[in-house]
Amino acid sequence: QAQLVESGGDLRQPGGHLRLSCKVSDLRLDDGVIGWFRQAPGKEREGVGCISRREGAIYYLDSVKGRFSISGDNAKNSVDLRLNLLKPEDTAIYYCAATLNHCSRYASSYDFWGQGTQVTVSS
Repeated sequence: QAQLVESGGDLRQPGGHLRLSCKVSDLRLDDGVIGWFRQAPGKEREGVGCISRREGAIYYLDSVKGRFSISGDNAKNSVDLRLNLLKPEDTAIYYCAATLNHCSRYASSYDFWGQGTQVTVSS
């Protein structure tokens, strides 16, 4: 049973940046897929992107392409989500999740979830 713990959420002004980390236990990054999701108040959870050894990094939201990046660190068994040029609409709880299958934008495809970390973008 994989365990995931997110960290790094904080308050930033528009245009700022953050680095979120997802520490994964009991699942090697090489053996699984790690996805990043976010959920804003009153909205559905949406897939931001995912990373796997087979598929590399894949981004699902046009609104984050060119601003967000996903990378994995096998030595630390963690996956980072770097958020640049932050906008108020990026405000959400960010979650990482794991699956043994393929990258997917759908939350139902993932079996293990972290508790989430809050990102707030406001001036």
